[in-house]
Amino acid sequence: MPDRQTEMRQMLRALRLPAIAAVYAELALKAAKATLTHEEFLYELLRAECLQREEHRVARLLRLSGLPPDKTFRTLQLDQFPPLIRQQLERLRSGTFLDNAINVVAAGKPGVGKSHALAAIGHELVLQGHQVLWTPTASLVQELLAAKRDLRLPQVLAKLDRFECVFLDDIGYVQHDRDEMEVLFTFLAERYERRSVAISTNLVFSDWNRIFKDPMTTMAAIDRVVHHSVILDLMGMDSFRARQAGDQHTRHTAPEPEPPADPDMGQAA
Repeated sequence: MPDRQTEMRQMLRALRLPAIAAVYAELALKAAKATLTHEEFLYELLRAECLQREEHRVARLLRLSGLPPDKTFRTLQLDQFPPLIRQQLERLRSGTFLDNAINVVAAGKPGVGKSHALAAIGHELVLQGHQVLWTPTASLVQELLAAKRDLRLPQVLAKLDRFECVFLDDIGYVQHDRDEMEVLFTFLAERYERRSVAISTNLVFSDWNRIFKDPMTTMAAIDRVVHHSVILDLMGMDSFRARQAGDQHTRHTAPEPEPPADPDMGQAA
């Protein structure tokens, strides 16, 4: 006589339902004790399968994203940002900006948390099932440049087009030559009004000529980035690290409080 449980496991694996295969026996016991209907039991089985698939999908998207694992909203010190920036971040974490291919630019001095803020948004997008890519700008430029030299640039751009949002970290730190500037501009132009780009930079827009060199190319790049965009203006903020160092210095150099007066000494006087 065939072993029904073994046969059921084999069928569930053949149907690619691993979560149901793993939990159906336990759930069947719980269903019997709770006198669940057949429909309720089936619902719990399907829910277990869907939850596991969603967990695996999020893990795969997170692995492919390249996002810094520790830079999430849980670790972001939101109270350090001005109220307007906090409001913008709350709206961005919903992910609705992807629907209209809106870009995000976080501009600020080093150490103000612009990369952390963008990475936190990226993590929220992954949790919602969106496919995103985090990359240092220099790394992406070199990848595009190599593809152009190998006559593979259209294929690499098509591959990048699968990502609903590409996060370019530290665009202002890289000083590009003409070939590098051209491939970066091509990338931004290809995504214009179709896919979102999120950029962190330590340069105000008037200084982007350091990146693109040519004034006309600089204007065209800025136009494509900011036409549909949310600007996180962090230029007025001081570095978190500098503030922490200042607070530590203040604590270490603060004068010791004077001890309370001895009441006996007062009586003697």
